[in-house]
Amino acid sequence: MQLAPPMPIPTSLSLFRHRTPTLFRHHQNHHPLLITASKHHQNQNQSNVSRKQPPNKNLLRAKKTLTSKKDFPTLSPILSPDRTPTKLSDSQAIGTVAASQANFMRVIVTAETDKVEDSSSSSSSKVGTELLCVVRAVLKKIKRRVLVGDKVVVGSIDWVDSRGMIENVFQRSSVILDPPVANVDRLLVLFSVEEPRLESFVLTRFLIEAESTGIPTTLALNKAELVDQQVLSDWDTRLRSWGYEPLFCSVDSKMGLDSLASVLRDQTTVIVGPSGVGKSSLINALRNKPNSQVEADNWFDPIMGSKWFEDQRVGKVSTRSGRGKHTTRNVSLLPLGGGGCLADTPGFSQPSLLKVTKQSLAQYFPEIRKMLGDNEPATCAFNDCLHVGEPGCIVKGDWERYPLYFQLLDEIRIREEFQLRTFGTKREDDVRYKVGDMGVKQAEPRLEPKKHRRQSRKRINQSILDELNELDDDEDLLGDEK
Repeated sequence: MQLAPPMPIPTSLSLFRHRTPTLFRHHQNHHPLLITASKHHQNQNQSNVSRKQPPNKNLLRAKKTLTSKKDFPTLSPILSPDRTPTKLSDSQAIGTVAASQANFMRVIVTAETDKVEDSSSSSSSKVGTELLCVVRAVLKKIKRRVLVGDKVVVGSIDWVDSRGMIENVFQRSSVILDPPVANVDRLLVLFSVEEPRLESFVLTRFLIEAESTGIPTTLALNKAELVDQQVLSDWDTRLRSWGYEPLFCSVDSKMGLDSLASVLRDQTTVIVGPSGVGKSSLINALRNKPNSQVEADNWFDPIMGSKWFEDQRVGKVSTRSGRGKHTTRNVSLLPLGGGGCLADTPGFSQPSLLKVTKQSLAQYFPEIRKMLGDNEPATCAFNDCLHVGEPGCIVKGDWERYPLYFQLLDEIRIREEFQLRTFGTKREDDVRYKVGDMGVKQAEPRLEPKKHRRQSRKRINQSILDELNELDDDEDLLGDEK
């Protein structure tokens, strides 16, 4: 029997032994060249001392970030109302939101650039232009709402088609939520004495909502021609005991319109009240009222003939329910001939009172404020006194709206307990900041948790297995029935 020849192991080992030094020699031959090149480079730098060192890449990147920053960056803080931008492109302007319709805003241009001395510039001709605008998506992501009455920066303007995009919002001097209007100077709470009949609880809710904004409030009662003088006198005495000085007016008989127009002159006023009390009729009467004593420089003047600023639609009170019908569906600013503007708002039955807490409710009742002021320096025994009969409370219950105060306090307490159980107390900001290169702070919108997160494969596979198991169970049940 012949044996197989041995395998050539020594040969392969010899090949490996011979190749290994070759590899090391090839690798080591490059080191002297690199060292020589580096020494040559150092000698060249030393010989040319006047040449500056190349700048750091991080410094260049930080400089580029800072220098390329726009006047109105995407997530910059809200602009100060006193700050007037010094550099605006031809496709940018500053305006005021005059109306809101669905996802569109109607903006009236109030300024394009700084005051230019060049008389040949046509910038003044564009002031007063009405633009149909959309809101930039990033403002929606960070939940920065754009309201009627806001002073805004409009960009990407197409002056031919009168289109644009709202890029940023100036800081507001005031804001109300019901209805949503910004930069309000005065609130006009308007009710009617009859058709629909005046109710104490509904009127109290509107007055509390108005008091919670901190904006000066005027109470007016419309349709005074429908009742006799004795009813008006009774309501006047009753409301004065509440702490208000009502103005009685009538659109049909022109009663009280002069007094009301003098109160609202040169201000941005929001009219709030239930449907059917005559808000649109009163606005039309005040706007069409001639006022020769005041020559106002109104920025609505260039578009006074626009279709958008025609008389408001007027509806009738329903004979079936005794309530008004909704004729105004959008919030809009309407110019007054004597200066200033009125905000016509959709009527609603009851305000939400979302900004009112159980601790702050008492300060929105003028009766409680008067009792606390008359007893100074004496105060209630407890700092968190709710004035519902606690020991040592100096607020007595011998006033008309005390039961209404109890009713609103219970409603707000139930709402706060529900919110605490459902949402808790922690709320994160809509914008978060991260530090980039060289300590440059960058802003980005904070996304809602678990809304933009992709579902994991494990959960997807588990859901598929659960569905398959349910199908197997159904088949087993069908088999047992057969």
